[in-house]
Amino acid sequence: MMRYIRVLLVTILAAGAATAVAGAGTKGSNLSLVGYSTPKTVIANIISAWQKTPAGKDVSFTTSYGPSGDQARAVAAGLKADLVFLSTGDDVNTLVDARLVDRAWQKKQTYKGDAAYSVVVFAFRGGNPKHIRTWDDLTKPGVQIVTPNPFSSGSAKWNVLAAYAAARREGKTDKQAIAFVTKLFKNVVSQDSSGRNATNTFLSGKGDVLLTYESEAVAAKQAGQSLAYLVPRQTMLIELPMVPIASSSNLPVVNRFISFVKTAPAQKIFAENGYRPVLKSVAKQYRRTFPTRSLTTIDNKWFGGWRQVDKRWFDPHTGLMVQIEKAVGGPTG
Repeated sequence: MMRYIRVLLVTILAAGAATAVAGAGTKGSNLSLVGYSTPKTVIANIISAWQKTPAGKDVSFTTSYGPSGDQARAVAAGLKADLVFLSTGDDVNTLVDARLVDRAWQKKQTYKGDAAYSVVVFAFRGGNPKHIRTWDDLTKPGVQIVTPNPFSSGSAKWNVLAAYAAARREGKTDKQAIAFVTKLFKNVVSQDSSGRNATNTFLSGKGDVLLTYESEAVAAKQAGQSLAYLVPRQTMLIELPMVPIASSSNLPVVNRFISFVKTAPAQKIFAENGYRPVLKSVAKQYRRTFPTRSLTTIDNKWFGGWRQVDKRWFDPHTGLMVQIEKAVGGPTG
């Protein structure tokens, strides 16, 4: 395991060095931002907007993007970071346990530490020829699903929980809902390491439906890809936390940037790139862009927050997903 982390750390360090944001040669602070795989473009736009303000004009950034779980473990293992933008609170808890993030991070920041929201959607190529509309359609014979690996990707975890929650909202018991998730995973034909890699696999021609972030589907469309998507009637609210590393020598600058991220100008950039704003005034402006559905949150009684979810669903030894992946022949790590 330690050898894996060391290899991962070297890989991510190399990736981070290759993705320094424009402005790294300016005077002033340099912030290291470590993020999950998909928001590279929107974060670059927000950084650029902040650098045009008095608070951010002399601040440069070095960024690293990858699978959310892997990124969190890499920071815990020593990857330099002043702040992180991850796809689950579960991954932030990895850094809490490593004593790198304040245990009360949700209470001490606005919007419980979230910078933006998204939801789980179904994405299609070629006009959805198999007419997939509901979660039940995903379990039909012959339907091929692409979703990331839940042991490395935050996106995958949201997909799993969204499927379970949809089954519960249809009246299924806990046991029946777990059986439904297992049946769904029997139709999964690819589990890439990250949400972005899963999108690329799907766009290359594999699978009938991609389970992904709404924001990722929008990004693919904006990049000119032939991709359609729908928000299912029952889905999960994806909460995307951005938090400071407590030991950062640039903590005051980090907090100023995070504050900017939650202002109207930055939240509008999020919205234009397919992310649901946390700022209510901006969310109201984009209410027609983001259809309201029955959204289950991670604090729902079926889940009880990320600590309980991680132990029950994603523990690498005893979690439900290890059992489900073994049953369907999928990855267990």
